[in-house]
Amino acid sequence: MPPTISRIVQALEPSATITMATKAKELKAAGRTVYDLSLGEPDFDTPQHICQAAIEAMEAGHTHYTPAGGIPELKQAVVQQYQTAYGLEYAPNQVVVSNGAKHALHNAFTVLLNPGDEVIIPAPYWVSYVELVKLTGAVPVVVQTRQEDDFKLTVEQFRRAVTGRTKLLLLCSPSNPTGSMYTPGELSELADVAIEHDLLVVADEIYERLVYEGHRFASFATVRPGLQERTITVGGVSKTYAMTGWRIGWTISPANVAKAIGGLQSQETSCPSSIGQYAAIAAICGPQECVDVMLAEFARRREFVTRRIAEISGLSCAEMGGAFYAFINISEHLGRSYSGVQIDDSTTWCLELLNKQNVATVMGFAFGTEGYARVSFATSMENLAAAFDRIEAFVV
Repeated sequence: MPPTISRIVQALEPSATITMATKAKELKAAGRTVYDLSLGEPDFDTPQHICQAAIEAMEAGHTHYTPAGGIPELKQAVVQQYQTAYGLEYAPNQVVVSNGAKHALHNAFTVLLNPGDEVIIPAPYWVSYVELVKLTGAVPVVVQTRQEDDFKLTVEQFRRAVTGRTKLLLLCSPSNPTGSMYTPGELSELADVAIEHDLLVVADEIYERLVYEGHRFASFATVRPGLQERTITVGGVSKTYAMTGWRIGWTISPANVAKAIGGLQSQETSCPSSIGQYAAIAAICGPQECVDVMLAEFARRREFVTRRIAEISGLSCAEMGGAFYAFINISEHLGRSYSGVQIDDSTTWCLELLNKQNVATVMGFAFGTEGYARVSFATSMENLAAAFDRIEAFVV
C-alpha cells in the first residue's frame, strides 16, 4: 500500500505557470516551435559584474554555511537601499534573506498565521499566494477586483472583507499578473483601514524597480506613520537584475517577526546560497545602468503588447504600470467552438491556443479570475510579434 499523502498537501493546486511552461517545453522537445509567454522571468542574462562577484566569492572561499538569515554585509546593503530609496529606517536584524521571494512569503505566512486566521487577497493574485496561505491552515479570503478599477482593491471592498478573524492583508504592487499599480493615495486609504482594524500587511514589492513612465512606486510602509510596525515587506533581486535562478529574496519586518522568521529558516534551509548572497550585494551596491537598459526594453515591449491587444477584436487589458505582464480579457471569445473544440473557460482557451498556434500563456483561472489569460512580455520582440500574430489568427 503506498504512503498516504497529508490532506493539506493533497489540497494544494500545482503552479499553473510551471504547468504551462512544462507543456511548452514538451512541445519544443517534440520539435515544434513554441512562442512561450508563460513564465515571469526576464530573458536577459544576469549582468556581468554580478556574475563576476559570484566568481570572486567562490575564489575567496565563500562556499560554506552563512548565518541562517543572511550575511551581515547583504543585510546592511538592503537596509541602505531602503533608506536611500524610500527614507525607511531599519536595523539589519529586521532583514531576513531567504531563498527567493516565494520562500520569503512562505516564511512570513508561517510565522504570522494560525489555523482559522483570515488573509484578505485581492484577485487577480499571483498563483502561489492562496496555496501558501492554505499551507498554514489559515483561510484565504479572495476579493474579486474589476478591470475598470485597474484590478485594484477599493477601500469599500477592503472594509466589507474584514471580519473578527482577519489577520492580514496581502498586496502586490506592481502586480503579477496584471501590471497594475496602486498610487500612494490609494495605498494610504487602504493603510487607514488596516490601522483601524489593527491588521498586518504583507507587501510583495518584488517588481518595485520595474515601473513605467507616468507611474510612481510607493513602498507600502512609507504611506502612513507607524506602518513599519505592521508591515512585512517582501523584496529580492530576481526580477530587477535578471537573477531568478540565484534565489535571493528577503523580508523586512518588525524585529520580533524577523527573529521568528530567522528561527524558522534555520530549521528549513539552514541558510540562503552563500554565493548568491555575495552576487546580490554586487547587484544592489554596484552599477545600476543595467537596470535602466532592461527597463527601457521592457517599456518598448509593453508599448508593443498594448497596441497589439487593442488591435485584436474582442481583447482588452488594464494599463500596465509596472512588471512585465498583460492580463488579457478574453471573455468575448469564450462560449465558442474553435476547430470543433468548445471553449467555455480560460483553461481550455489557453490549452487550445498552445495546441493550435504554439503560443503558451497562463489561464486567468489560476490567478483567481476567470475569463482572462496572462502573457509575459519578458521575451524578445520577435517572439512577441510572432505570438500575437498567432493569437490574432486564433481568435478571428
